[in-house]
Amino acid sequence: MKKLIKFTTMILVVFAFTGTSGLPNVTLKTLKGKSININELGQGDKPVILSFWSTHCAPCLRELKAVKAVYQDWQDETGVELYAIAVDDNSSVSKVKPMVNRFGWDYTVLLDTDGELKRAMHVTDPPFLFIVHKGKIVYKHTGYTTGSEDEVYDKLIEITK
Repeated sequence: MKKLIKFTTMILVVFAFTGTSGLPNVTLKTLKGKSININELGQGDKPVILSFWSTHCAPCLRELKAVKAVYQDWQDETGVELYAIAVDDNSSVSKVKPMVNRFGWDYTVLLDTDGELKRAMHVTDPPFLFIVHKGKIVYKHTGYTTGSEDEVYDKLIEITK
């Protein structure tokens, strides 16, 4: 029964975001304290990836490590910008910056400690990834298995041709 409810919720999320023409009006802070309004991202010709993750999520870390290996190529080919949105709460947010530094991620990391963006975008469990292009969510993926980054790359190439 729980699986059926989770599946139904996932289907509703897919339908809710199909054709969505904008992101929520939510402002998050970077690790350096700069404020970024999410609804301003992905408005231009360059795609934006929003990758929801947490420090205690092993698949999230595998996904972001895998993307790191190809991120520069993605940027060179598509102009994509990745925002890694940490959904750690106040009890674990102190682990975010050391982890980002340890792994050498060049992504812009945003902190969603109160879960406002996570709720607004109906993100269930991380990892949860969105691609936004020209103001619309054009792709979403939950979970991570080895090679999932290839599907993301294929979508980036498709939308930037």
